[in-house]
Amino acid sequence: MATKQPRKKQEEDATGGALRADARRNRERLLAAAHAVFSERGADASLGDVAKRAEVGIGTLYRHFESREALLAATCDERLLLLARESRERSESLPTLEALRVFLAELVHCGGMYKGLAASLGIVLKNHTVGCDATTAEGERLLKAAQREGEVRSDVLLDDVVCMAMAISLAAAENGSDPKRIPRLTGMFFDGLRSRPEPRGARQR
Repeated sequence: MATKQPRKKQEEDATGGALRADARRNRERLLAAAHAVFSERGADASLGDVAKRAEVGIGTLYRHFESREALLAATCDERLLLLARESRERSESLPTLEALRVFLAELVHCGGMYKGLAASLGIVLKNHTVGCDATTAEGERLLKAAQREGEVRSDVLLDDVVCMAMAISLAAAENGSDPKRIPRLTGMFFDGLRSRPEPRGARQR
């Protein structure tokens, strides 16, 4: 026969469960509101407007998301998780260097998810959501594989790749009428990652 919980314990469990459910609903409402507001007004939109759209107080927003970048990371999480998963699947049939190039191009497109997102993409990716961690791990995997094969300079860091993605995404946003701009800039920046033997007789600096 099951032991009956004390009444006080039962009340605490019921209250705790209700609070957790309420917190989950508030989080879901905040994420939906953030996506709508950021889509309409860009990544630098007022967080007060996000809270208002979600019909919660600004304090509730900050209890769930300690910063704008944390909210952006959570809002982009599914997109980032998909980026990482598709990259890993795609890399099975692509040369290592090409897999890294496509990963960079996809990161550029992700930076354009909301107007102004690219400017803080590097900080957003450090927020340790599931998608952020998956994208970071995938980028590190591809970069190290390309470096092991001697295709990419050994001193290149993933942060460098992310900075490239940010710069390309920002540049592309300034001229969205040129569909070839992203692949052109991606190719130009990607060439800078490549390992090249130093020209014979080059002067040491």
